[in-house]
Amino acid sequence: MIRHCLVLLLLVATSLVQAHDARPNFVQITETEPNTFSVSWKVPSSIPGGALPYPTFPEGCVSERQPAWQQAGAEYIGQQVFQCNEPLSGRVVGIEFPVINPSLSTLYKIKLVNGEAHVRILKPSETEWTVPDAENRFAVAAEYTWLGIEHIWIGIDHLLFVACLLLIARTPRRVLITITGFTVAHSITLALSALDLVRIATPPVEAAIALSVVFMAWEIARGDRSSLTHRFPVAVSSSFGLLHGFGFAAVLRDIGLPQTELPTALLFFNIGVEIGQVVFVLALLVGFFVLRPALRRLLFSARDHEVHWSSLTAPASYVIGSVASLWLINRVSSFWV
Repeated sequence: MIRHCLVLLLLVATSLVQAHDARPNFVQITETEPNTFSVSWKVPSSIPGGALPYPTFPEGCVSERQPAWQQAGAEYIGQQVFQCNEPLSGRVVGIEFPVINPSLSTLYKIKLVNGEAHVRILKPSETEWTVPDAENRFAVAAEYTWLGIEHIWIGIDHLLFVACLLLIARTPRRVLITITGFTVAHSITLALSALDLVRIATPPVEAAIALSVVFMAWEIARGDRSSLTHRFPVAVSSSFGLLHGFGFAAVLRDIGLPQTELPTALLFFNIGVEIGQVVFVLALLVGFFVLRPALRRLLFSARDHEVHWSSLTAPASYVIGSVASLWLINRVSSFWV
């Protein structure tokens, strides 16, 4: 009991102080021949050795040996081979935490011998997933749309960049133009990179994305309306959008694209990302209008003084800039780890 309590405290502490260790677990299942599956998985090294999770298979699947672990940089890597009496299609797989899940999602990727590929992000509260049946265009469109939505919602750095665009653009017309420029730009590099037409190493891209958020927060705090960022926000959003597209593509490459419905998967993943962005912007605006009366009482003594959402730009820029600066330091320091 004491040992489990200590492990729990360590999990909580590491989750609070290491922002980059919020990366999901990753499970890759590859069918090497009919009903034979090679399994490998990656777990952030912030999880103590006694709490490492492992994938689970349905009944009728057996492995000749226990999981083999090794540490590689900032990750633990496990491997195992399962022999099943039936195909995995339509059956349940999952992940099991021997102690407790430290609020980590799990990215599951399955590649079958017929060329089909399926992916799923399990939330921290989810431990099982039913593998889809035979691949079809509608199922691929629905699956990758949802994956795009999920990715943008766990990609806090991308969301904070979108929030900065909202704070800089200010008016509805400029917001629409600015967000559209960001969308078009990252759609281009997402497609080029996901199709391996252009390839850039992921760690520098992630560091540069954090730097882009720091830059936008600095521009907001500075408040110089004559700067290029404030006068032509679409130019800045488009330029940085090209960079963010490489970040989206890095995740899409990890997820994988189906061989039979590649254009569909690419298109609808991007649509999912855009849906997630729109929902995020709407949530910010609705949240502000709901909280406006409380903000008016907090910021102004006069009850008839109206509060515009631009009143929050300065404090928001400090919070966003501080968080993004920590990300930048962590991501740059990982170059030498």
